[in-house]
Amino acid sequence: MMVRLRRRASALIAMALAISGLALVSDATAQAVTTIADVQGASHLSPLAGQSVTGVLGIVTARRTAGGRGFWIQDPAPDEEPATSEGVFVFLNAAPAAQIGDLVSVNGTVGEFRAAGDPDNLTITQISSSNANVSIVSSGNQVPAATVLGVGGRMPPTETIDDDGAGNVETGGTFEPAGDAIDFYESLEGMRVRVNDGAVVGATRSFGEITLLPDDGDWATGLRTPRGGILLGGYDDPNPERIIVDDEILRDLAPAPRPAKAMPDMNVGDALTAPVVGPLDYSFSNFKIQATSTPTFMSGGLVRETTAANTDRQVSVATFNVENLAGTDPQAKFDQLASLIVDHLQAPDILAIEEVQDNDGVTGGTGSTVVDASVSWSRLIQAIEDADGPAYQYRQIDPVDDEDGGAPGGNIRVGFLIRTDRDVEFIDRAGGGPTIETTVVPHLSGPRLSASPGRIGTASSAFDDTRKSLVGEFRARGKKLFVVVNHFSSKGDDQPLFGPAQPPTRFTEVARHGQAEVVHDFVAALLEEDSGANVIVLGDINDFEFSETVDILEADGALHSLVKDLAANERYSYVFEGNSQVLDQILFSANLVDRFPHVYDVVHVNSEFADAIQASDHEPSVVRLDLRRSG
Repeated sequence: MMVRLRRRASALIAMALAISGLALVSDATAQAVTTIADVQGASHLSPLAGQSVTGVLGIVTARRTAGGRGFWIQDPAPDEEPATSEGVFVFLNAAPAAQIGDLVSVNGTVGEFRAAGDPDNLTITQISSSNANVSIVSSGNQVPAATVLGVGGRMPPTETIDDDGAGNVETGGTFEPAGDAIDFYESLEGMRVRVNDGAVVGATRSFGEITLLPDDGDWATGLRTPRGGILLGGYDDPNPERIIVDDEILRDLAPAPRPAKAMPDMNVGDALTAPVVGPLDYSFSNFKIQATSTPTFMSGGLVRETTAANTDRQVSVATFNVENLAGTDPQAKFDQLASLIVDHLQAPDILAIEEVQDNDGVTGGTGSTVVDASVSWSRLIQAIEDADGPAYQYRQIDPVDDEDGGAPGGNIRVGFLIRTDRDVEFIDRAGGGPTIETTVVPHLSGPRLSASPGRIGTASSAFDDTRKSLVGEFRARGKKLFVVVNHFSSKGDDQPLFGPAQPPTRFTEVARHGQAEVVHDFVAALLEEDSGANVIVLGDINDFEFSETVDILEADGALHSLVKDLAANERYSYVFEGNSQVLDQILFSANLVDRFPHVYDVVHVNSEFADAIQASDHEPSVVRLDLRRSG
């Protein structure tokens, strides 16, 4: 069958060339002509990589005139083998002369391009050529029809990215487009694809990408959120039916100067009003449709949530990652954060803050040794007052320069904001410092901290190059509270879902497990002194509610993550590549869970909205706690 298909394709090529006056030497030569499917092969790597090819025929379907300049071509006479793509990118390193609709014959060298040499990127099969080695056979041809992703076309796998366990999909395993999503998309690499009735599950990012579910997500198996997203419910189903749409071609088509972004601002819950069509590309560890026309959409009317106000009997405790807030940031960022804190979080009594930078912000390479963040904190407090909010005071400990991770020179840290007009008091105990480990001190009136505020994790290698946790002692409504704010290690160095390594390794969770053990042991020490101690552990845990990190925090009943008490489809505080997921959490000790009524709320104000209107990429969460009565 394959030989017959190849002969049919070669015959069509010969006919096209003959019409153009470029007849082939013989029928034997015609049968030897390389097709795009030959170049792509039924695998992640081309069987012809490193070889010269001649007479590769295809119709130009899209052009790149900036960056990696060249064009995509697609075979007008495809074979019947779905595992072999019928499209390929021709890299010219120059603005292409050929236009969309041109039937071209390409001579060049087959290669596998891995962006930036990054081992977390799959390669892109391409033909390296030049305008001089591209012959235009005819012009004005209709481009091949786009392959529909979804109903009426090819259905992507909805749960499995790869189940071969081969370690690396480029060098091992079985190529199974029908069952493995990473192979499914590879089998369409370079081809025109189409998404109908796209539902936005990942808002427009600053670099011009959105994430969609085809067919309004009707056949998606992931749990949909009430606000239109799709939930990452476990490691076994990362929702591979999501597809990213990029704007590189749209930026090329925009009037000069080339804009940084050409994708319209869309929020989660918006719906596209026309199909998205373009060649299937790959970059930054994801398959992407490079849209050839600007998407049009209808707003889903998403609005920022507002949590309920405290009653007189409640104390509210919240956590908020303010995304690298520096003393040098524009006033607009401080004002936006203040508005969210006052108008949407209802000005919590105790607010744990993550990612406050020092006064001069990121200064990588300049040799700055500034660690003081008094300007960063003071500007935020003033912005809250200017937004008709209450007066706050802050507590924190400056880190050692460049030892807590984050952006080089930024010196991010965690800390507390405390309202000064409520029955909430921060208990200051001297002795804390950036390298001093806080301990639990027995006392007749109950356990105390050796320092408040004090750092946790200063003596643990698990906290190397990571923000140390901060504990504070509070008195609220006559009850003592111990509050630990955390910002555990980022997931940034984990292997990606759609990278060569399958299954991907979550390298960074090793550090988080160690950090969780340190915090758990500290809480256990408090509970050993007083089994009824009121302990709150909160912040950017940087891990899912179903993760081992949280299992360690909750071990032996020391703590309970309140996000688990929400309805399953509401358990998220962050959206990453279209997956709604949990990173930020509030955990209670058993006494608080069992004896005091409380209401927990994730307040969706950031991650579902386009970058242009974001102040942070995390959602704050808040718990309202009635400490005046038990049971």
